[in-house]
Amino acid sequence: MDIGFIGLGNMGQPMARRLIEAGHRLTVFDTRREAVDQLAALGAIAAASAADVADKVETVMASLPTPAIVQAVSTGDGGVIQGKRVRRFVDLSTTGARAAAANAAVLASKNIVQVDSPVSGGVAGAKKGTLAVMVSGPSPDIDVVKDALSVFGKVFVVGNKPGMAQTMKLANNFLSATALAATSEAVVMGVKAGLDPAVMIDVINAGSGRNTASTDKFPKAILPRSFDAGFATALMLKDVRLCLEEAKALGVPNDVMSAVARLWELTAAEIGADKDFTTIIQPVERRAGVTVGAAEKKT
Repeated sequence: MDIGFIGLGNMGQPMARRLIEAGHRLTVFDTRREAVDQLAALGAIAAASAADVADKVETVMASLPTPAIVQAVSTGDGGVIQGKRVRRFVDLSTTGARAAAANAAVLASKNIVQVDSPVSGGVAGAKKGTLAVMVSGPSPDIDVVKDALSVFGKVFVVGNKPGMAQTMKLANNFLSATALAATSEAVVMGVKAGLDPAVMIDVINAGSGRNTASTDKFPKAILPRSFDAGFATALMLKDVRLCLEEAKALGVPNDVMSAVARLWELTAAEIGADKDFTTIIQPVERRAGVTVGAAEKKT
C-alpha cells in the first residue's frame, strides 16, 4: 500500500519503519531532515512538505505531539488539505475528541476523510509492534487502512464518529498517568517509613496494587534513577489536561482527574516539562525528604 507518513519522532519513526519492513511504500516528511534521511535509507521517498506528501498518496498518516501541530499539518498552509491526491488522513496523535471533530469537519470540506487512530504502548510498543491501536471513523475507510494499522499492534475499532477513538485514548492515558502518580506517592510513603522500595514494588506486583507503573516504569526507570522511559512530562500533562477538559465538557465528575492533573502540573513546573514523565516522583520525594531508588536497597 502507498502511504504517506508525517511526524518521525519517538513514536512516528519506529511506526514508519515497521510499515516499510511490512512491505508498504512510504512517502515521509518531518521538519528534521535527519529523521527523514534515516527512513529514506530504508527505501522511503522524502517529501518536501505535508502538502507534497498529500500530492503523492491517497492515505496520509501523522504522528504529531500536540493538537495545534496536528491542525497546522493537516489543515494549515502547506498542509495535507492542499494535497491533490489525498483521500484520507489517519491521525495517530492524541488531540482530544473536540479537536478531532473540528479537524475532521475542515478536511471533509475538501472531501478528505479523517480516521482517528491514537495509539498506546509507548516507544517500546511502537518498536515491537505491540501497541493498542484505537480507531474511529467511516467503516469503508477503516477497512482500507486496517491491515496497515495492524503492523503497529492490535487494532480496536471503537466507533464511527470523529473523536471517539480520542476519548478512548484519553481515558487510557488518564489511567496510566494516575497509576504513575499514585504509585509514586505510595512508594515515597513507604520509603519514608523505612521500607525498601524494591521490595515494595515486588509486593505490589504480587498483590492487588499492581499497575503499569509498578510493573514497568518503576523497575526500568525510577528505581535505577535513569528516568528514561521515553515519554516527556509535557506530553503526559497535555493528555491529562485534554482528559480533564473533556470530562468537564461532558459534565462528568472529575475529582480524581483534577488531583492527578495538579501533580503533573507541579512536575512540569518544578522538574521540567521536557524531562521524562517518570520524574513525577521527584516533587513527591523533595517534599517527603527521601529519595527512592537502588541506593535504598538493603543488603
